[in-house]
Amino acid sequence: MQAFKNTSAEKPEPFYRLSMPKQKTSSEIINEARNVLRTLRTQRPFTPTEDQRKLFGSGSSRTPENRPPSVFSLHASSFDLAESRPVSGIRLSPLDHKPKLITSAKDEDSSISLPKPPVDPEEVRRVSNARADLFRRTSQENSLLGKIFPSDQNEEKMNSEEPVMVNNLCRSNENPLAEQRVHKPFNSGKSQLIYNEHISKSKREDILKGTAGNFLFQLRGERNVSSDGRFADKEQHFPCDQMKKLDMSSSHTRNMSGKRRLTGLEEETRVNESEEEENFWQIKILPILREMENEENIENLCLACTKLHQALHEGNMFGKRFKRKSVLLKTLYKLVDIDSDPLCLKLAKIILSMKVNGKNLLSVCKLAFKICRNEKNDYIIQNDRLLDCLLEVLRTEDLQKNNEALLYCMGAVKFMSGNAVLLNEMVNKQAVETLLQLMKQINNIKENDTYFSNLGHLLVQMTATLRNLADLPEARCQLVSNGAIPELCVALQQRVNDADVCTYIARILSKLSSYDDFCAALADCSRCYVLFLALLNKHHKKQDLVVRIVFILGNLTANNNQAREQFFKEKGSVNTLISLFQTYHQIDLNAEKRNCEKGEEKKNPKYPSEAEDVLMKLIRVLANLSNHPSVGAALAAAHPVAELLITVLEYKSIDDCEELVINAAAAINNLSYYKVRSSAIEDKKLHIAEMLLKLLMSNSMDGVVEAVRVFGNLSQYHEICDFIIQKKIYKFMIALLDAKNQDVCYSACGVLLNLTVDKNRRALLKEEGGIGKLIDCLQDFGPADWQLACLICKTLWNYSENITSTASCFGEDADTLLVLLTSLLDEELSVDYSLDRDIRDYHKIYWETEFKPVAEKLLDRIQSHCSSQL
Repeated sequence: MQAFKNTSAEKPEPFYRLSMPKQKTSSEIINEARNVLRTLRTQRPFTPTEDQRKLFGSGSSRTPENRPPSVFSLHASSFDLAESRPVSGIRLSPLDHKPKLITSAKDEDSSISLPKPPVDPEEVRRVSNARADLFRRTSQENSLLGKIFPSDQNEEKMNSEEPVMVNNLCRSNENPLAEQRVHKPFNSGKSQLIYNEHISKSKREDILKGTAGNFLFQLRGERNVSSDGRFADKEQHFPCDQMKKLDMSSSHTRNMSGKRRLTGLEEETRVNESEEEENFWQIKILPILREMENEENIENLCLACTKLHQALHEGNMFGKRFKRKSVLLKTLYKLVDIDSDPLCLKLAKIILSMKVNGKNLLSVCKLAFKICRNEKNDYIIQNDRLLDCLLEVLRTEDLQKNNEALLYCMGAVKFMSGNAVLLNEMVNKQAVETLLQLMKQINNIKENDTYFSNLGHLLVQMTATLRNLADLPEARCQLVSNGAIPELCVALQQRVNDADVCTYIARILSKLSSYDDFCAALADCSRCYVLFLALLNKHHKKQDLVVRIVFILGNLTANNNQAREQFFKEKGSVNTLISLFQTYHQIDLNAEKRNCEKGEEKKNPKYPSEAEDVLMKLIRVLANLSNHPSVGAALAAAHPVAELLITVLEYKSIDDCEELVINAAAAINNLSYYKVRSSAIEDKKLHIAEMLLKLLMSNSMDGVVEAVRVFGNLSQYHEICDFIIQKKIYKFMIALLDAKNQDVCYSACGVLLNLTVDKNRRALLKEEGGIGKLIDCLQDFGPADWQLACLICKTLWNYSENITSTASCFGEDADTLLVLLTSLLDEELSVDYSLDRDIRDYHKIYWETEFKPVAEKLLDRIQSHCSSQL
């Protein structure tokens, strides 16, 4: 049998790339650390915490004049009282013409003046009593009429959500009877007309014929309006024929739905509801407001705000339009001038709940932002429900109309996300879904839109918040299920010129791509590779962005062959990586040169510099790409790639940056696997071997193992074997067999195997007790590592090719080797039943297909020469 080599003609693979049957199990993880083609892992880029909470961090690409401020003054004057005035609860139908109310005979074109409340309290009381009697009579009459005359089925009814003011006027015989309704808040201090409308159908017919009697109109607490449009000081009665003279064609108004009309009973109920609202205001709300106006103690004011919030909630007044809303808000706005964050927190929560808009929405969002900007307020925010109000703003407010308010609202939420308790609360309140919905709206705004630039500021706050949320497992699931990947990619594509947005999205993806499920989902998004390359080319000098994009690419290419191939095939992908490598290599050299000139050492020797961090992650991408057969072969022939990797070994010591040097050696090892024409590694193999000596002599065991791995591939070349002997490296390999480390022994044994292919070098194993150490490794690791056991047997087979006797070949270790091989070939003893079943089956496959054939031949050789000796 010929000598074992690290490769064979049929299968050009390195010595420790053993043949495997097609069936594989999950337990192949055992072999990961040993594969000649290895993927590299690295730490995620570090993001330092900002010293202060700001809209934009210290590393922002936005200049101060081109970004909204994080610090501003906020006072009661910042709010707009006019915007808070109550608005009519209905929308009027368009008028066919604009009727004028004549106030004097001389000035028919003069503008209409609003009626004023009566001065005489007795008159108010008298009219109110009359109004109450009227309602009682109307109720009784309607009850009777309702039994005799059923209501017309075609008659529409108005929605009674808002208080109303209705005039019931007669029309001509040609027109149907119409009701004129004007919605108005209850008890507003202005005139309200009360009507009595419940009449029978036959009576309505009489009215249309001109035979109806008079209708009673009463003015509650104010002057009545006569048929000619003038105001009267006292209660008046209007005959129906006079009312017919009025043109009421344009006076019919509708409520929000405009589909139903109120009957008298419904109207009475609605008025009663307004009275209840009035009573609630007087009893519950007004005393608290008076207390707040007169109170100076901040703690008491906070308690009053809590009571007010509870009362408004109890009265279902949040988000509702009512007459005294302006009075309420005016009181709250005044308190903003008090410099107290706990008080302002209470105020902000109430004001936001009142559904203000315009300038007031902006001001209250700034108020919330100001509170959340102070990290010391996190505790009081946790005990309140401000987050609910802010998320509601993000869900409901118009994106374009209120983009500045949403900016500060989102900024406040971003600050909250820096607190672990509030961050978990966000997840529970579907903040992820809310933010992604808002991002979709932003992504729909095109670049030529006037709001596009301003929405970029909002997008920075949003992506910064999502970055924090990405730390939580539940949030990561929500991001995947709610389609975060395509939306983030769209945002990257649209905002490629906005370095801040791109950086925050890169931070999100760098976090999420560390998880296999998300990484697989991102790899399936084919356009992400083009986007990443575009970002690297556009912002190649922005280190914090570049390092994260390269880190993401390293994650994508770690375990996904399709991702490796797809990225490699993108136009200019390798050239972009090489260009970045050259740029940051030069930055690193310049930094070292400056330090040498100043006589200074590296600031943080234990941590890589920014340039080193980029280089480490770039090399990782190259090493991972080389795991793909065709991509690896192409990279092995790419001389610029090999030259850059060798340059790292030349100028960088392992003490300067261990991970960088080890990554460079690992990438070289992967490329050395491929035997291609014009291989850059083959051309530079001797120079590489010289560089590896530094690693062998280092104090880093990881560096030593990586150097030995590279020598394992390079020792296939005759020149490298001569180099190993010349530099006494083989002695170092024999010494490593005592490391009591499976991976170290495996790599060292591979180099020794390649040396024993040459008959003239086999005797080297006798030096330094090499044979005994190989047998010790077989005894120590054989039953647990059949790959290593197979490799040792192959080495001993090569060594014993010209054996004459067992004793002369193996010396005093012959008997030990004979007993050991016999034991290891016992199938029952070779199975470790304490292992997981999958792993146990995996071991058995290697025992049967790899170890057993070689061990049996070696045992036969030893036994045959033992018998001949006897």
